[in-house]
Amino acid sequence: MSKAWEIEGFLAEAKGRLHVNGASASELAERFGTPLFVFSEARIRGNIADIKRSAEAIDCPLKVCYAAKANSTMAILRAVRSARCDIEVNSGGELWKALKAGFTGDQIIFNGTSKETWEIEDAINAGIYAIQVDSLYELSLIEETARRLEKCASVSLRLVPEIESGTYSGLQTALLTSKFGMMPDEAYAAFAKYKDSPYVDLCGIHLHIGSQNPDANVYITAFLALFESMVRIHHDAGVKIRHVNLGGGFPVDYLSSASPNPNISEEQQQILGAHFDPTEALKNAWNAVKEAAYSSDATELLDGLTILLEPGRSIIADAGICLTTVRNVKQRPLSNSVLPNSDSALGSWLLTDAGFNILLSMETYKWYYHLVSASRCGEPHETPYKVAGPLCDGGDVYFDIEGEGRLPEHRLLPKNVQPGEVLALLNCGAYTLSQASQYNGRFLPAVVMVRENGEAELIRKRDDFDDLTRNEIFR
Repeated sequence: MSKAWEIEGFLAEAKGRLHVNGASASELAERFGTPLFVFSEARIRGNIADIKRSAEAIDCPLKVCYAAKANSTMAILRAVRSARCDIEVNSGGELWKALKAGFTGDQIIFNGTSKETWEIEDAINAGIYAIQVDSLYELSLIEETARRLEKCASVSLRLVPEIESGTYSGLQTALLTSKFGMMPDEAYAAFAKYKDSPYVDLCGIHLHIGSQNPDANVYITAFLALFESMVRIHHDAGVKIRHVNLGGGFPVDYLSSASPNPNISEEQQQILGAHFDPTEALKNAWNAVKEAAYSSDATELLDGLTILLEPGRSIIADAGICLTTVRNVKQRPLSNSVLPNSDSALGSWLLTDAGFNILLSMETYKWYYHLVSASRCGEPHETPYKVAGPLCDGGDVYFDIEGEGRLPEHRLLPKNVQPGEVLALLNCGAYTLSQASQYNGRFLPAVVMVRENGEAELIRKRDDFDDLTRNEIFR
């Protein structure tokens, strides 16, 4: 019987041990050390293919742009490009990496709230598909820069239409309280002002409702809001939009559990365990917009329209795991909320070598990454442990210390876990490496890619001591 966390063709138990595309996780940990991130090239390509299949559900072109902020490791960017996926960047640095990874200008869109002049220059010179404009001031800066370069910049305007979704407040990006985008009326006025500019090509509009949204219907609301804006822009400025960008935010099931987890609140389970088919979500949104266009006699606005998506989490999150070694074990009294199967007044604490310096969301959002024993994943995971990382920081733990129910009070693993045992945190390919730091003077981890032929390839070496001071100036 398969485990709830197993993913066919990717994560599996074999002879009691965790395997990634046929490669033993324990052997990878022994060969490359821990903490170690392991990614599956086949899973990345499969996730992209799943999203690109959404094109079959609509009768207009679809452009899928991987959100590089989720993970911009160069080998991963090259794997994304080889899967014939385009890319979304959020800085001049990510733009540089995308170009270095082989993406061409027409494959790149550029988001961000605080673009510097040099970043805008690089984007214009690269001839990218669209700069997503966040404010009227930024639009004027782009026009000024393009004029100086004697080139034309393709831009789309990011709107903030006040659409609420069911995810965490910090992940909602279509509300007036978020820092992103411009008011719709500002965008309408901008189209009228710049429509004849030889230096700015206003070709699209954009919104992003946020990440890990549990309700697919919010994409219907978002697309209808964009269509209403298309109608208004055409009426006020006589401009026909060529593309609309629905953003990303498609959820990943982080719980990896077939049954509800009694240690996580119901609200948390709805968010962390969310999962829906992007193809079905896009199909329903497109059909709703077509119906609205027909009702308002504006179907011509959909002719020649291209839809853009910006998935990041849904492409890379479940394609990566983090292997960590238990370095220390100690006993502490259990709290009053001892799990039913515990028969001792003392509980074990496991101290690992993977902390929130490489799993930052576990601290900032109390994000849940499912934990299994890589070396004994075939055994029952029924013994409660307090699991924590190596940092000199009281918040560096894998469990709930605030009583908020965002994380479980304990993690369940096999009996008698001892130092040296390798554990695996699942579904942690997104927003981990890209946010990692050298806090506490800890080395950034090595990263391995398991290729489609089952060969494990080192794609990022582990830091050494020189990396800790590489850019410092000292005598």
